[in-house]
Amino acid sequence: MFSRPKPIPFFDPPAVALPTVLAPPDSLPGFDELFHRSPLPMWIFDLETSGFKDVNGAATKRYGWSRDEFLAMTADKVRPPEDVAHFHDYRRQMESIARSGLNTQDAWRHRTKDGTLLSVETAWQIIRFHGRKAALVTITDRSEQTRTEEENRELAHVLNLAADAIIVCNLNREVLFWNIGAEKIYGWSADEALGRNVQELFHLNSDDAIKCITELLDKGEWAGEMNHERKDGREVIVNSRWTLARDEDERKPKSILLINSDITETKKLESQFLRAQRLESIGTLASGIAHDLNNILSPIMMAVGIMRQSLGPAEQKMINIIEASAARGAGIVKQVLTFARGVEGERVLLQPKHLASEMTKVMQQTFPKNIDIRTDFPADLWMVLGDSTQLHQVLLNLCVNARDAMGERGGTLKVACENMEVDEHLVRTNAGATCGPHVCFSVTDTGSGMTPEVMDKIFNPFFTTKEQGKGTGLGLATVIGIVKGHKGFLTIQSQVGVGTTFKVFIPADREAKTEAAQEISLEGLRGNGELVLVVDDEAPIREAIVGTLESHNYRCYTAEDGTDALALYFERREIDIVITDLHMGMMDGLTLVRSLRKLNPEIKVIVSSGHIQKQNQAALDAIGIKSVLEKPYTADKLLQTLKDLIHGIPAVG
Repeated sequence: MFSRPKPIPFFDPPAVALPTVLAPPDSLPGFDELFHRSPLPMWIFDLETSGFKDVNGAATKRYGWSRDEFLAMTADKVRPPEDVAHFHDYRRQMESIARSGLNTQDAWRHRTKDGTLLSVETAWQIIRFHGRKAALVTITDRSEQTRTEEENRELAHVLNLAADAIIVCNLNREVLFWNIGAEKIYGWSADEALGRNVQELFHLNSDDAIKCITELLDKGEWAGEMNHERKDGREVIVNSRWTLARDEDERKPKSILLINSDITETKKLESQFLRAQRLESIGTLASGIAHDLNNILSPIMMAVGIMRQSLGPAEQKMINIIEASAARGAGIVKQVLTFARGVEGERVLLQPKHLASEMTKVMQQTFPKNIDIRTDFPADLWMVLGDSTQLHQVLLNLCVNARDAMGERGGTLKVACENMEVDEHLVRTNAGATCGPHVCFSVTDTGSGMTPEVMDKIFNPFFTTKEQGKGTGLGLATVIGIVKGHKGFLTIQSQVGVGTTFKVFIPADREAKTEAAQEISLEGLRGNGELVLVVDDEAPIREAIVGTLESHNYRCYTAEDGTDALALYFERREIDIVITDLHMGMMDGLTLVRSLRKLNPEIKVIVSSGHIQKQNQAALDAIGIKSVLEKPYTADKLLQTLKDLIHGIPAVG
């Protein structure tokens, strides 16, 4: 085989009968005719001087020197310079042997007149020639054989460099050649594979084998994807090409060439890419749904604040229920929208208790009732510098995994936070850890737990132990990425049948303090008759905003898109403030604001949206818009933002 080259069979010309006695050849009847008619090159040289004494026609033809040129030179001339010393050692050895009839056969390199090197085998016979001891040499040219063997070795080397499995088998599909690429892909060594049927080695399905062989014999080739099995039982997906090799006349099939490329990882990556695309589509869909829900909840949340002022005690209870339900819905929508965006937000000082509390509310509203959710959030937690969106996502992923680990039987889920000083011991045992103050978020479940083998893989992208369709395998990969991005680290403790605890350590600031929330009085947010243009493509939102503003001493105009708003502003230049939605048909809010600023650079503007992308925020910053309302918002938030804008205080939220 190519991986273990063997000499290629060849046929020598018929051997020439030579005398086996030390006698003058010219005294032997017919010697001269036999010598000169031999198809093999032959010569006679003096053992003492190495000078040529005679040479036949086959030698002059093969080596290029005439007979006279041969007789004028020594046997050194037909050898490369580096081989001459070895030749003389060998010659002296022959000369010292006195017994008659010596006949040896050895491999040499010879040189022709034009410098071509030949690989030859020589048969030496010691004779008497004109009274002197001489050597009769018969030469067999092995150059073609040597060249073929070298080409085979080079071909074997090249084929063994290939990453693909290159296999040659006979028409019975028994392996004749098995390269190193095949060894790596299938796990079978060449010695194990040679002589075995490829269908057996690949564990090839019978129907697939029949289809492949039928097309191969019909068309001379077959190509396609196949599922094969390695020696260790693991499945491997290959792109397989089968080619039927024929004899020199291209008539009769003689062997089959297989080239199999391992595409297992490629197929896995394709699958992961499709799953990632699906997740991106789901995120886009969720963003759209969340945007619509924000528009639905906005008028509800604004209206209840106004209605509370005009209703009696009996109705206040119902108003409180409506307000609480709207706020609950708004909180859930905000979480969905936050996770769907998948973008990195601004790093700000955050209170861990608020982060964990918000996540707990979401769990209590969405997790099965057979899961007992417990919390432990001390009041004196240190502040952390982070992205609230991403830290919410960390807690959500850990809590969802905990829920799934407990399954239908339920269990206890505990979410806790605590201040911790990370010491040298933790730093030594956790990659990426640093000494100093940290806040530790812990999520503990009483679920199925994990084996050490599973724990080694849980942070690999797309690895999941969940059933098909119930997990993407991206959750914990996302968690570790976010934690590292916050210069934190994570630890895991798990025991099969007992449960799992994840601890996330985020660097903290001991000295930072949160500002106390201030109660807002709607009566203190009344206007002074300012004229406000309200622009939104949702009629309920326009009506809720107008009702809120007019009840607090503002005057209002409305427009359902940017085009109407711009036309109205041309007519009513006395408008003091514009409140506009960002995403509208015909003319969006950003284009409207730019147009208004061209007409009046001093016009005061509030932009509202349930989904402000980074590029939109950058565009708003570029034109000096600082007052932004995130839908859904309450009446007091609207009035406070308006009041701040009038007094030159930008509001964002």
